[in-house]
Amino acid sequence: MPLDYPIAVRELPNGLRVVVSSDRSVPTVSVNLWVGVGSRHEEPGHTGFAHLFEHLMFQGSRNVAEGEHFATLLAQGARLNATTWFDRTNYFETVPTGAYELALWLEADRHGGLLDAVTQECLDNQRDVVKEEKRQRYDNRPYGNALVDIYATVFPDGHPYQHPTIGSMADLDAASLQDVHDFFRAHYAPNNTVLTLVGDLSEEEGFAAAERYFGSLAAVNVVDRPVPPLAPLDSPVRLQRVEEVPEDRLYVAFRLPAADAPDFLAAELAFDVLAAGATSRLYRRLVRGSQQATHAGRSVMGLAAGVSLGYFFFDAADGVSLETLETALVEELTALVEQPPSEVEMEVLLADTERWWLQSLAAQDERADLLSQYTLLYDDPDFINTYLDRVAQVTSADIARVAAQWLRPESRAVVTYEVKA
Repeated sequence: MPLDYPIAVRELPNGLRVVVSSDRSVPTVSVNLWVGVGSRHEEPGHTGFAHLFEHLMFQGSRNVAEGEHFATLLAQGARLNATTWFDRTNYFETVPTGAYELALWLEADRHGGLLDAVTQECLDNQRDVVKEEKRQRYDNRPYGNALVDIYATVFPDGHPYQHPTIGSMADLDAASLQDVHDFFRAHYAPNNTVLTLVGDLSEEEGFAAAERYFGSLAAVNVVDRPVPPLAPLDSPVRLQRVEEVPEDRLYVAFRLPAADAPDFLAAELAFDVLAAGATSRLYRRLVRGSQQATHAGRSVMGLAAGVSLGYFFFDAADGVSLETLETALVEELTALVEQPPSEVEMEVLLADTERWWLQSLAAQDERADLLSQYTLLYDDPDFINTYLDRVAQVTSADIARVAAQWLRPESRAVVTYEVKA
Protein backbone atom coordinates (compact mmCIF):
# COMPACT_ATOMS: atom_id res chain seq x y z
CA MET A 1 0.00 0.00 0.00
CA PRO A 2 1.34 3.46 -0.85
CA LEU A 3 1.91 6.06 1.82
CA ASP A 4 -0.83 8.64 2.19
CA TYR A 5 0.59 11.95 3.35
CA PRO A 6 -1.89 14.72 2.41
CA ILE A 7 -0.50 16.86 -0.38
CA ALA A 8 -2.21 19.86 -1.99
CA VAL A 9 -0.59 21.93 -4.77
CA ARG A 10 -1.62 25.29 -6.16
CA GLU A 11 0.10 27.66 -8.57
CA LEU A 12 -0.21 31.40 -7.96
CA PRO A 13 -0.78 33.77 -10.90
CA ASN A 14 2.92 34.76 -10.78
CA GLY A 15 4.01 31.13 -11.27
CA LEU A 16 4.95 30.28 -7.68
CA ARG A 17 4.08 26.66 -6.96
CA VAL A 18 2.82 26.19 -3.41
CA VAL A 19 2.68 22.78 -1.72
CA VAL A 20 0.81 22.35 1.57
CA SER A 21 0.82 19.19 3.69
CA SER A 22 -1.22 19.51 6.88
CA ASP A 23 0.19 17.71 9.95
CA ARG A 24 -1.35 18.57 13.30
CA SER A 25 0.86 16.19 15.31
CA VAL A 26 3.05 18.99 16.71
CA PRO A 27 2.48 22.79 16.90
CA THR A 28 5.13 23.72 14.33
CA VAL A 29 5.28 24.59 10.63
CA SER A 30 8.19 23.89 8.28
CA VAL A 31 8.61 26.62 5.67
CA ASN A 32 10.73 25.39 2.77
CA LEU A 33 11.67 27.09 -0.50
CA TRP A 34 13.53 25.55 -3.42
CA VAL A 35 14.79 27.93 -6.13
CA GLY A 36 15.71 26.45 -9.50
CA VAL A 37 19.26 27.77 -9.47
CA GLY A 38 22.39 25.83 -8.62
CA SER A 39 25.93 25.55 -9.86
CA ARG A 40 24.84 23.93 -13.15
CA HIS A 41 23.03 27.15 -14.08
CA GLU A 42 26.23 29.21 -13.89
CA GLU A 43 28.01 30.44 -16.99
CA PRO A 44 31.75 29.80 -17.55
CA GLY A 45 33.71 32.54 -15.82
CA HIS A 46 30.84 33.20 -13.40
CA THR A 47 30.95 30.14 -11.16
CA GLY A 48 30.14 30.23 -7.47
CA PHE A 49 27.27 32.72 -7.84
CA ALA A 50 24.51 30.36 -6.71
CA HIS A 51 26.39 29.54 -3.51
CA LEU A 52 27.28 33.20 -2.98
CA PHE A 53 23.57 34.05 -2.86
CA GLU A 54 23.01 31.43 -0.21
CA HIS A 55 25.16 33.73 1.95
CA LEU A 56 23.84 37.05 0.65
CA MET A 57 20.25 36.06 1.43
CA PHE A 58 21.01 36.33 5.15
CA GLN A 59 22.63 39.77 4.93
CA GLY A 60 19.48 41.87 4.88
CA SER A 61 16.86 42.85 2.33
CA ARG A 62 14.48 45.73 1.59
CA ASN A 63 12.86 45.85 5.04
CA VAL A 64 15.21 43.61 7.06
CA ALA A 65 18.54 44.69 8.50
CA GLU A 66 21.76 42.71 8.22
CA GLY A 67 21.60 39.64 10.47
CA GLU A 68 17.97 40.33 11.41
CA HIS A 69 16.53 37.36 9.51
CA PHE A 70 18.41 34.86 11.68
CA ALA A 71 18.01 36.82 14.89
CA THR A 72 14.26 37.36 14.49
CA LEU A 73 13.46 33.71 13.82
CA LEU A 74 15.86 32.32 16.43
CA ALA A 75 14.09 34.51 18.99
CA GLN A 76 10.90 32.62 18.08
CA GLY A 77 12.56 29.24 18.66
CA ALA A 78 13.13 28.47 14.98
CA ARG A 79 15.63 26.21 13.26
CA LEU A 80 16.78 27.59 9.91
CA ASN A 81 19.48 27.42 7.28
CA ALA A 82 20.12 27.15 3.54
CA THR A 83 22.16 24.97 1.17
CA THR A 84 23.30 25.05 -2.46
CA TRP A 85 23.58 22.12 -4.86
CA PHE A 86 24.02 21.49 -8.57
CA ASP A 87 20.31 21.81 -9.42
CA ARG A 88 18.91 24.16 -6.76
CA THR A 89 19.31 26.40 -3.75
CA ASN A 90 17.02 25.83 -0.77
CA TYR A 91 16.03 27.97 2.20
CA PHE A 92 14.20 26.49 5.17
CA GLU A 93 12.99 27.15 8.69
CA THR A 94 10.84 25.27 11.17
CA VAL A 95 8.96 27.58 13.50
CA PRO A 96 6.22 27.43 16.13
CA THR A 97 2.80 27.64 14.51
CA GLY A 98 2.28 31.23 15.58
CA ALA A 99 5.43 32.35 13.77
CA TYR A 100 4.97 30.83 10.32
CA GLU A 101 3.55 34.02 8.84
CA LEU A 102 6.55 35.92 10.20
CA ALA A 103 8.78 33.41 8.43
CA LEU A 104 6.85 33.87 5.19
CA TRP A 105 7.09 37.66 5.44
CA LEU A 106 10.86 37.46 5.94
CA GLU A 107 11.27 35.03 3.04
CA ALA A 108 9.13 37.13 0.72
CA ASP A 109 11.08 40.26 1.62
CA ARG A 110 14.43 38.77 0.69
CA HIS A 111 13.16 36.86 -2.36
CA GLY A 112 11.54 40.01 -3.70
CA GLY A 113 13.74 42.78 -2.31
CA LEU A 114 17.20 41.36 -1.67
CA LEU A 115 19.11 43.59 -4.08
CA ASP A 116 18.28 46.72 -2.06
CA ALA A 117 20.80 45.39 0.49
CA VAL A 118 23.43 43.90 -1.87
CA THR A 119 25.91 46.76 -1.94
CA GLN A 120 29.56 46.64 -2.93
CA GLU A 121 30.52 46.45 0.73
CA CYS A 122 28.15 43.53 1.33
CA LEU A 123 29.44 41.70 -1.75
CA ASP A 124 33.09 42.13 -0.73
CA ASN A 125 32.34 40.92 2.78
CA GLN A 126 30.57 37.76 1.64
CA ARG A 127 33.25 36.99 -0.94
CA ASP A 128 35.70 36.84 1.95
CA VAL A 129 33.31 34.57 3.88
CA VAL A 130 33.10 32.17 0.92
CA LYS A 131 36.89 32.10 0.61
CA GLU A 132 37.21 31.19 4.27
CA GLU A 133 34.61 28.46 3.82
CA LYS A 134 36.60 27.05 0.91
CA ARG A 135 39.77 27.00 3.01
CA GLN A 136 37.99 25.20 5.84
CA ARG A 137 35.88 22.72 3.89
CA TYR A 138 38.08 22.01 0.88
CA ASP A 139 41.69 23.12 1.09
CA ASN A 140 42.68 22.46 4.70
CA ARG A 141 41.08 19.12 5.45
CA PRO A 142 42.06 15.59 4.41
CA TYR A 143 40.39 14.48 1.17
CA GLY A 144 38.69 17.88 1.08
CA ASN A 145 38.93 18.17 -2.70
CA ALA A 146 37.99 14.56 -3.45
CA LEU A 147 34.56 15.44 -4.83
CA VAL A 148 36.08 18.20 -6.94
CA ASP A 149 38.43 15.59 -8.40
CA ILE A 150 35.58 13.13 -8.96
CA TYR A 151 33.54 15.73 -10.85
CA ALA A 152 36.58 16.56 -12.97
CA THR A 153 37.12 12.93 -13.97
CA VAL A 154 33.48 11.88 -14.48
CA PHE A 155 32.22 14.90 -16.42
CA PRO A 156 33.81 16.40 -19.56
CA ASP A 157 35.30 19.87 -19.70
CA GLY A 158 32.63 22.55 -19.80
CA HIS A 159 29.85 20.27 -18.54
CA PRO A 160 27.63 22.12 -16.04
CA TYR A 161 28.14 19.41 -13.42
CA GLN A 162 31.93 19.47 -13.64
CA HIS A 163 32.63 22.37 -11.29
CA PRO A 164 31.75 22.27 -7.57
CA THR A 165 29.10 24.45 -5.96
CA ILE A 166 31.73 26.50 -4.12
CA GLY A 167 32.87 27.74 -7.53
CA SER A 168 36.08 29.46 -8.54
CA MET A 169 37.54 32.05 -6.20
CA ALA A 170 39.02 33.81 -9.23
CA ASP A 171 35.54 34.05 -10.75
CA LEU A 172 34.16 35.53 -7.54
CA ASP A 173 37.01 38.04 -7.34
CA ALA A 174 36.32 39.12 -10.92
CA ALA A 175 32.55 39.46 -10.40
CA SER A 176 31.20 42.98 -10.48
CA LEU A 177 28.24 44.16 -8.45
CA GLN A 178 26.26 44.35 -11.70
CA ASP A 179 27.16 40.71 -12.54
CA VAL A 180 25.83 39.59 -9.18
CA HIS A 181 22.62 41.62 -9.45
CA ASP A 182 22.01 40.28 -12.96
CA PHE A 183 22.38 36.68 -11.75
CA PHE A 184 19.80 37.22 -9.02
CA ARG A 185 17.31 38.84 -11.40
CA ALA A 186 17.70 35.98 -13.88
CA HIS A 187 16.94 33.19 -11.43
CA TYR A 188 15.25 34.37 -8.24
CA ALA A 189 11.64 34.63 -9.32
CA PRO A 190 8.36 33.09 -8.15
CA ASN A 191 7.99 31.14 -11.41
CA ASN A 192 11.35 29.48 -10.66
CA THR A 193 10.52 28.63 -7.04
CA VAL A 194 8.53 26.13 -5.01
CA LEU A 195 7.22 27.04 -1.55
CA THR A 196 6.28 24.11 0.69
CA LEU A 197 4.47 24.35 4.03
CA VAL A 198 4.28 21.26 6.21
CA GLY A 199 2.77 21.23 9.68
CA ASP A 200 0.12 22.70 11.90
CA LEU A 201 -2.05 24.54 9.36
CA SER A 202 -4.82 23.74 6.91
CA GLU A 203 -4.40 23.69 3.15
CA GLU A 204 -6.44 26.86 2.72
CA GLU A 205 -4.54 28.66 5.48
CA GLY A 206 -1.28 27.77 3.74
CA PHE A 207 -2.43 28.87 0.30
CA ALA A 208 -3.89 32.12 1.64
CA ALA A 209 -0.67 32.96 3.48
CA ALA A 210 1.43 32.20 0.40
CA GLU A 211 -0.75 34.49 -1.70
CA ARG A 212 -0.64 37.19 0.96
CA TYR A 213 3.15 37.38 1.16
CA PHE A 214 4.36 36.14 -2.24
CA GLY A 215 1.50 37.07 -4.55
CA SER A 216 2.92 40.51 -5.40
CA LEU A 217 6.32 39.19 -6.53
CA ALA A 218 6.86 39.53 -10.27
CA ALA A 219 7.63 36.64 -12.60
CA VAL A 220 10.60 36.81 -14.98
CA ASN A 221 11.61 35.00 -18.13
CA VAL A 222 13.73 32.20 -16.69
CA VAL A 223 16.07 30.59 -19.24
CA ASP A 224 17.38 27.11 -18.39
CA ARG A 225 20.22 25.72 -20.51
CA PRO A 226 19.34 22.23 -21.81
CA VAL A 227 21.85 19.57 -20.80
CA PRO A 228 22.08 16.55 -23.13
CA PRO A 229 22.26 13.07 -21.54
CA LEU A 230 25.69 11.59 -20.99
CA ALA A 231 26.50 7.96 -21.79
CA PRO A 232 28.91 5.95 -19.60
CA LEU A 233 32.61 6.61 -20.05
CA ASP A 234 34.23 4.67 -22.91
CA SER A 235 37.46 3.94 -21.03
CA PRO A 236 38.85 4.39 -17.52
CA VAL A 237 39.96 7.85 -16.38
CA ARG A 238 42.48 8.29 -13.54
CA LEU A 239 43.65 11.04 -11.24
CA GLN A 240 46.24 10.51 -8.50
CA ARG A 241 46.89 12.68 -5.44
CA VAL A 242 49.74 12.32 -2.97
CA GLU A 243 48.93 14.41 0.10
CA GLU A 244 49.06 14.55 3.87
CA VAL A 245 46.08 12.27 4.48
CA PRO A 246 45.57 9.73 7.29
CA GLU A 247 45.48 6.68 5.01
CA ASP A 248 45.36 5.70 1.37
CA ARG A 249 41.87 6.09 -0.07
CA LEU A 250 40.34 4.91 -3.33
CA TYR A 251 37.36 6.51 -5.09
CA VAL A 252 35.78 4.84 -8.11
CA ALA A 253 32.99 6.79 -9.79
CA PHE A 254 30.49 6.15 -12.60
CA ARG A 255 28.01 8.15 -14.60
CA LEU A 256 24.43 7.04 -13.95
CA PRO A 257 21.00 7.76 -15.47
CA ALA A 258 19.33 11.04 -14.50
CA ALA A 259 17.28 10.80 -11.31
CA ASP A 260 13.96 10.76 -13.18
CA ALA A 261 15.07 8.13 -15.71
CA PRO A 262 13.43 4.68 -15.51
CA ASP A 263 16.71 2.91 -14.61
CA PHE A 264 17.91 5.27 -11.88
CA LEU A 265 16.39 3.34 -8.98
CA ALA A 266 17.94 0.09 -10.19
CA ALA A 267 21.33 1.81 -10.46
CA GLU A 268 20.95 3.16 -6.93
CA LEU A 269 20.11 -0.32 -5.63
CA ALA A 270 23.12 -1.76 -7.46
CA PHE A 271 25.34 0.53 -5.42
CA ASP A 272 23.50 -0.51 -2.27
CA VAL A 273 23.94 -4.23 -2.78
CA LEU A 274 27.66 -3.71 -3.39
CA ALA A 275 28.62 -1.25 -0.65
CA ALA A 276 25.76 -0.08 1.60
CA GLY A 277 26.44 -1.28 5.12
CA ALA A 278 27.94 -4.30 6.79
CA THR A 279 25.88 -6.85 4.82
CA SER A 280 26.90 -5.53 1.39
CA ARG A 281 29.15 -7.61 -0.86
CA LEU A 282 32.22 -5.37 -0.80
CA TYR A 283 32.02 -4.69 2.92
CA ARG A 284 31.78 -8.40 3.69
CA ARG A 285 34.66 -9.18 1.34
CA LEU A 286 37.13 -6.39 2.09
CA VAL A 287 36.36 -5.20 5.63
CA ARG A 288 34.93 -8.18 7.50
CA GLY A 289 36.57 -10.89 5.38
CA SER A 290 40.09 -10.21 4.11
CA GLN A 291 40.39 -7.04 6.23
CA GLN A 292 42.18 -5.36 3.34
CA ALA A 293 40.09 -2.24 3.87
CA THR A 294 39.14 -0.45 7.06
CA HIS A 295 36.04 0.98 5.44
CA ALA A 296 33.97 0.53 2.28
CA GLY A 297 31.04 2.66 1.25
CA ARG A 298 29.15 4.30 -1.56
CA SER A 299 27.30 7.49 -2.45
CA VAL A 300 24.73 8.10 -5.18
CA MET A 301 23.82 11.62 -6.29
CA GLY A 302 20.56 11.77 -8.18
CA LEU A 303 20.82 14.74 -10.54
CA ALA A 304 18.17 16.33 -12.73
CA ALA A 305 19.87 17.23 -16.01
CA GLY A 306 20.69 14.25 -18.20
CA VAL A 307 23.03 12.31 -15.91
CA SER A 308 23.64 11.34 -12.28
CA LEU A 309 26.73 10.26 -10.39
CA GLY A 310 27.63 7.39 -8.09
CA TYR A 311 30.91 6.43 -6.49
CA PHE A 312 32.48 3.84 -4.21
CA PHE A 313 35.17 4.67 -1.65
CA PHE A 314 37.59 2.49 0.30
CA ASP A 315 40.21 3.13 2.99
CA ALA A 316 43.12 0.74 2.62
CA ALA A 317 44.43 -1.22 5.60
CA ASP A 318 48.13 -0.94 6.41
CA GLY A 319 50.27 -2.58 3.76
CA VAL A 320 47.42 -3.02 1.26
CA SER A 321 47.70 -1.29 -2.09
CA LEU A 322 44.85 0.65 -3.67
CA GLU A 323 45.32 -1.50 -6.77
CA THR A 324 44.29 -4.53 -4.70
CA LEU A 325 41.07 -2.83 -3.64
CA GLU A 326 40.34 -1.65 -7.18
CA THR A 327 40.80 -5.20 -8.49
CA ALA A 328 38.35 -6.50 -5.91
CA LEU A 329 35.78 -3.86 -6.94
CA VAL A 330 36.14 -4.76 -10.62
CA GLU A 331 35.59 -8.42 -9.77
CA GLU A 332 32.46 -7.62 -7.78
CA LEU A 333 31.09 -5.41 -10.57
CA THR A 334 31.45 -8.32 -12.96
CA ALA A 335 29.95 -10.74 -10.45
CA LEU A 336 26.89 -8.52 -9.94
CA VAL A 337 26.02 -8.96 -13.62
CA GLU A 338 26.66 -12.70 -13.59
CA GLN A 339 25.16 -13.31 -10.14
CA PRO A 340 22.26 -10.87 -9.60
CA PRO A 341 21.16 -10.12 -6.04
CA SER A 342 19.70 -13.13 -4.27
CA GLU A 343 16.25 -13.23 -2.76
CA VAL A 344 17.76 -12.56 0.67
CA GLU A 345 19.80 -9.61 -0.65
CA MET A 346 16.68 -8.12 -2.22
CA GLU A 347 14.78 -8.45 1.05
CA VAL A 348 17.59 -6.65 2.89
CA LEU A 349 17.68 -3.90 0.26
CA LEU A 350 13.95 -3.29 0.48
CA ALA A 351 13.93 -3.36 4.29
CA ASP A 352 16.84 -0.91 4.55
CA THR A 353 15.28 1.41 1.97
CA GLU A 354 11.94 1.38 3.76
CA ARG A 355 13.60 2.09 7.09
CA TRP A 356 15.56 5.17 6.00
CA TRP A 357 12.73 6.53 3.83
CA LEU A 358 10.16 6.35 6.64
CA GLN A 359 12.71 7.79 9.05
CA SER A 360 13.23 10.75 6.70
CA LEU A 361 9.53 11.39 6.26
CA ALA A 362 8.89 11.27 10.01
CA ALA A 363 10.57 14.68 10.38
CA GLN A 364 8.41 17.59 9.18
CA ASP A 365 11.37 19.57 7.88
CA GLU A 366 12.77 16.67 5.83
CA ARG A 367 9.31 15.90 4.45
CA ALA A 368 8.97 19.53 3.39
CA ASP A 369 12.38 19.42 1.73
CA LEU A 370 11.50 16.27 -0.23
CA LEU A 371 8.18 17.77 -1.33
CA SER A 372 9.97 20.87 -2.62
CA GLN A 373 12.61 18.76 -4.35
CA TYR A 374 10.28 16.52 -6.30
CA THR A 375 7.91 19.36 -7.15
CA LEU A 376 10.60 21.74 -8.41
CA LEU A 377 12.80 19.29 -10.29
CA TYR A 378 10.34 16.63 -11.46
CA ASP A 379 6.84 18.10 -11.01
CA ASP A 380 5.99 15.05 -8.88
CA PRO A 381 5.09 16.05 -5.30
CA ASP A 382 3.38 12.69 -4.71
CA PHE A 383 6.78 10.98 -5.05
CA ILE A 384 7.07 10.84 -1.26
CA ASN A 385 4.00 8.59 -1.18
CA THR A 386 4.95 6.36 -4.13
CA TYR A 387 8.73 5.96 -3.78
CA LEU A 388 8.66 2.72 -1.79
CA ASP A 389 6.25 1.14 -4.27
CA ARG A 390 8.56 2.10 -7.12
CA VAL A 391 11.52 0.55 -5.34
CA ALA A 392 9.55 -2.64 -4.70
CA GLN A 393 8.97 -2.97 -8.45
CA VAL A 394 12.73 -3.12 -9.19
CA THR A 395 13.78 -6.74 -9.72
CA SER A 396 17.08 -8.51 -9.24
CA ALA A 397 17.29 -8.85 -13.03
CA ASP A 398 16.81 -5.07 -13.40
CA ILE A 399 19.77 -4.44 -11.11
CA ALA A 400 22.00 -6.80 -13.08
CA ARG A 401 20.89 -5.31 -16.40
CA VAL A 402 21.54 -1.74 -15.31
CA ALA A 403 24.90 -2.72 -13.78
CA ALA A 404 25.90 -4.26 -17.11
CA GLN A 405 25.12 -0.98 -18.86
CA TRP A 406 26.27 1.67 -16.38
CA LEU A 407 28.76 -0.03 -14.03
CA ARG A 408 31.08 -1.61 -16.57
CA PRO A 409 34.67 -1.71 -15.28
CA GLU A 410 35.86 0.15 -18.38
CA SER A 411 33.47 3.02 -17.54
CA ARG A 412 35.09 3.84 -14.20
CA ALA A 413 36.71 7.10 -13.13
CA VAL A 414 39.37 6.47 -10.49
CA VAL A 415 40.66 9.02 -7.99
CA THR A 416 43.34 7.96 -5.50
CA TYR A 417 44.64 9.74 -2.42
CA GLU A 418 47.90 8.32 -1.13
CA VAL A 419 49.77 9.17 2.04
CA LYS A 420 52.65 11.55 1.45
CA ALA A 421 55.85 9.90 2.67
